[in-house]
This record gives sequence, structure tokens and C-alpha cells, in this order.
Amino acid sequence: MSANEQTTGVTAPANNAPTTSPAPARSFQRPDGLRLLYLVDSFGLYALMVLITVARFGSEWPTYPVSHYMTGFLIATIVHISINYFGGLYERDHGLGSRLWLPRAVSLTAVAVLVDAALVVALDRYLMPRLNLVILAISASLLIAFNRWLAHSMYVVRFGRPQVLLVGNPDDTSLAVEHLKVSDRDAVVAASTESISEVVGLVNEHGVTDVLITSGHVEDIYPNPLAMLEARRVSVYFRLESSDTLLGIRRSNQIAGMPFVIIRPHALPPHKRHLKRAVELVILVLLLPIAIPVLGLLALFVRIVAGKGVVYTQDRVGRDGEIYQIKKFRTMYHGAENLTGPAIADRDDERVVPMLHWMRQARMDELPQVWNVMKGEMSLVGPRPERPDFTSTLAELIPGYARRHDIPPGITGLAQVQGRYHTDPVYKLGHDLHYLVNWSPVLDLQILMRTVWVILARQV
Repeated sequence: MSANEQTTGVTAPANNAPTTSPAPARSFQRPDGLRLLYLVDSFGLYALMVLITVARFGSEWPTYPVSHYMTGFLIATIVHISINYFGGLYERDHGLGSRLWLPRAVSLTAVAVLVDAALVVALDRYLMPRLNLVILAISASLLIAFNRWLAHSMYVVRFGRPQVLLVGNPDDTSLAVEHLKVSDRDAVVAASTESISEVVGLVNEHGVTDVLITSGHVEDIYPNPLAMLEARRVSVYFRLESSDTLLGIRRSNQIAGMPFVIIRPHALPPHKRHLKRAVELVILVLLLPIAIPVLGLLALFVRIVAGKGVVYTQDRVGRDGEIYQIKKFRTMYHGAENLTGPAIADRDDERVVPMLHWMRQARMDELPQVWNVMKGEMSLVGPRPERPDFTSTLAELIPGYARRHDIPPGITGLAQVQGRYHTDPVYKLGHDLHYLVNWSPVLDLQILMRTVWVILARQV
């Protein structure tokens, strides 16, 4: 049977030949489904804690009144839901690929149980009997994994099987069809094409939910039509070749025995962005008692040395290309750019007030940006913000430059601790993208500690 013939579960139409009536693109998991999953998980976890206690003790619960444990169960439920959220369990599910829910549920539940145990010490009260935590660690993992399997199954029953668009040369798309026939009979190949330019039209025409790029280049689809497909909640996958493994790619989706990676228009999914913001707010609260006196002393020094206008504002490019006003201690003479216009500062810039060179070298002039972080315009750690005049030029010269705007810019960043002020923008972009792809709270802490060393050593 040829690749263009129909088999059970998998349909392979000829390239670009319409086989179905026009249909709207469907989302594999809608926002209302996600909200329902929050409720199902919350109710399930709370009920599970009650059932475990009843199974062990009946109606006579030990040591504390029932109201005490009910409050403890509520606190534990909030902890588990929060950990699951920041662990990505409430991100939009994708229609294709193996779903290893149980390993993720086990690891996140283990973290949540450890937090439950830590709260016992912090609050000086047991949320539940101690052995219940051990039982909860096992049963909650199974519950969370089961809920996701059930949600996926119910979606398929209600909205049908994933509708797949194959993109690539005919040999690769035909091979993908053969794989899907054998290994993923839930998928329906709705159409195929060799041209990226036809993807959006075929998605609209066939109600495609998943796009598999079997051959081609990522830059052909980024930033558009990838951003357009993301807005329609259509999943996009890029097939890995054997040479791609040399790049050290650690995670891939197995779709019908073929290795794919999910391509997103943004490097950090929402749960990671929110976790990053939460961690930074905690760090800010801890550092403010030290930062406020330091800011006051530095402001006084700038006022004495350079006169009025201690803090100045300047337009910078923030997240998603939005313009905001950055705060900095003034280290240059007033009107420094009146004759030159916007210009990149260098190591021995003559526009800098002599007694403030050290402040610029130690990056202390950036500290007022704590206010930008508090407002959410910036992060503690991230790609450094550039001026609009420079950004527009660099975006034309450097492919993928706009990707560094996926998150709010940072006071410090990997490019700043690994490079210097004179480091070429291409190399800085490499550091910025490496940071985005590999972000974790630990990486942020490492960069912050390294920044302290850079300040103390006055490395530039």
C-alpha cells in the first residue's frame, strides 16, 4: 500500500490535496479544561488525605481535633497544587508523543511532601499524621498521573483524534506516514506539504492540531508562522536527525518511534516564567535591608561628585519588544550625547565623570534598576536591555536576536559574568540564548553569586 492510501487510523492525502471540508483549528487542551484540572486535582488530593486518615484511624483521629487536620489538609493541598503548577503539570498538553506522566508526578509529589514536612518545623504543627505523608507520596503520584491520563482520554473521545500536517520532502513525509500507521494509530494525517509557506493555509483548511516538520530548517518557521500557530494552540514538532544529537539535546518526544522536539515561539513556558518571578521576589525581599542603605550611600556620592540629576531614565527594550524606562545612577556628564547621539560606551569613555569610572566598572550604576524589577519591567537575571536604536540594527544583522526578548531583561546576566562590556553582540546573544534554554533557579543563583565576584574584582 502506498503512502498516500488510507489505513486504519492514519490517512495520508496527496501533497496539498484537500480531503476534508474547511474546519477551524482545534486546541488539544483548552483553558477551560485546564481550570477544571485544577479543581479535579485539588478535590482529589484533599479527599485522598481524608480517606487515608479515615482508613488508619476511623472516626477517632489522634492527638488533635478534626478541625486541626482539616486545616492541615488544606495547606498541604495548596502546597501540592503549587508545586505541580511550577513543575509544568498544568501547561497545555500536546496531542502527540508518549506521555510519561507518572515519573513527573512522582518527582513533583516528592518535592511537595518534603515541603509539607518542612512546614511542620516552620509552623510547629503537624499537617497530618507522619505516616500519612509516606502513604500520600505514593497515592498522590498515582492520582495526579491518572487524572492526566483521564483528561487526555476524555478529550480524544469528545473532540476526536489529533489531525496531523506533515511538512518536508516527499521521502521524509512518506516515511513518517508509514511510522504513524504502525505506531500511532490515534493520529490522522490530514495533509502534507513541502512548503512552510503553505502551513497556515492548510491548518485553517483541515482543522490541523499538530504540525510535524520532518525535514527543513527551524529558521524557516521561526518567528512566523510559529507564533501564529501558537496563537491558534497548534503544536509544532521538529524531527531530530542523528547529527542533532551532537548538540547535546537531552529531551525529545517520541512520536511513532520518531524523535521530535516541540518548537515554541518562546524559550520559557509560562510556569517557568512565573517561577522565576516568584523566586526573584523572594530574593528581593531578603536583599532590600542591605540594598536600601547601599543605594542611599551611592546616591549621595553621585550627588557630591556629579551634581544634580543623580538618577536618570533612558528608553530600553523589554519583554516582547515593549519599550520601558530604565533607572540608572548617572555616571556621565550632562548632555553627553548631545553631539554624538546614541553611542555604545567603551572602557575608557571620555563622557564618564572621572571619579565615577569605578562605579561603572563595578556595575554599581545599575542598582537603581531594582525599582524596575519590583515593577515587573525587569528581572534580577536575564539578557541585558538594549536601547531601541541599537536593537533595531542588531535585529537586522543577527538572526534570532529578538528571542532574547522572551523574558524581561535583567540587571545582570550570563553574558555579563561570562563576557565583558566590549564582548561582541553576537557572542553576547549566544550567552543570552544559552541562559534562556537552560534556565533554572540554581542557574540564577550562580549568576548572582558570580556577579558579586565581578563587582568585587571590578572585572570589565
